Amino acid sequence: MEESTLSLPTGNWPTLKPGWVWLCGAGPGDPGLMTVHAINALRQADVIVYDALVAPEILEWAHPDAEKIYAGKRGGKPSAKQADISLQLVDLAKAGKRVLRLKGGDPFVFGRGGEEAQTLIQHGVNVRIVPGISAGIGGLAYAGIPVTHRDVNQAVTFVTGHDQTGEVTKTLDWDALSRASGVLVIYMGMKHAPAIRDGLLGAGRSVDEPVAIVSQATTPDQKVLETTLGTMLDDIANTEMGPPAIICVGRSVLMRQVLDWQALERGEAPRNLDPLGRGKPAEERN
Repeated sequence: MEESTLSLPTGNWPTLKPGWVWLCGAGPGDPGLMTVHAINALRQADVIVYDALVAPEILEWAHPDAEKIYAGKRGGKPSAKQADISLQLVDLAKAGKRVLRLKGGDPFVFGRGGEEAQTLIQHGVNVRIVPGISAGIGGLAYAGIPVTHRDVNQAVTFVTGHDQTGEVTKTLDWDALSRASGVLVIYMGMKHAPAIRDGLLGAGRSVDEPVAIVSQATTPDQKVLETTLGTMLDDIANTEMGPPAIICVGRSVLMRQVLDWQALERGEAPRNLDPLGRGKPAEERN
């Protein structure tokens, strides 16, 4: 197999060996958010098994001779069964292939990476885990929303919007979540937004609680909706936003008024230099 023309910085980078599977996160969408370890895997892999949310530009960085196998799973659409994907990885590795399993975001954050890795190891296949930037952190950062901010929260909770069946998660204790965490980041929640809204309001969160919905995060098609728990359903209905999307609930959403760096890049002025109403400069903290 010829060497890839994609160069890496000088360093002692690991080798993807025949019969191994590297389980790599591709980040939330922007190809620039890939890790160097993941790019290193791209230039070595014989086979790349990739998810729906992996940007096409990323696949273009693969070795020209690499086989690319789509294994995307999207809610409400025909998708490969998880067991079939995991066992396909086993078969490819046992055939002596150098396998890259490329997943959007981080494979261990609502990405079924743990399941796939466990299956591989149970079948005697060696695995390397390469974390990626999760959409719940990186996607919100691209929207100008920090998931933690000292004036807002000392805890952040990541929640999935549906369970293994694709239905709204019934095991979540919204009362406990609302008490424990000032900021909630909800993955895959657009389909069940009404149930999520009702759960949070029933747990005592205010109708005026700030909410942001970030769709197609970090991509050129990124859209951001700033709303509240009380108005979010109507506002969603009046937009063309859809999945994949991240829902963020909490006062950190207000920070977008000053931290929307993409708007600054377009030459727009910040909407509010003090969105939390602190009344003093940001550097004046205890």
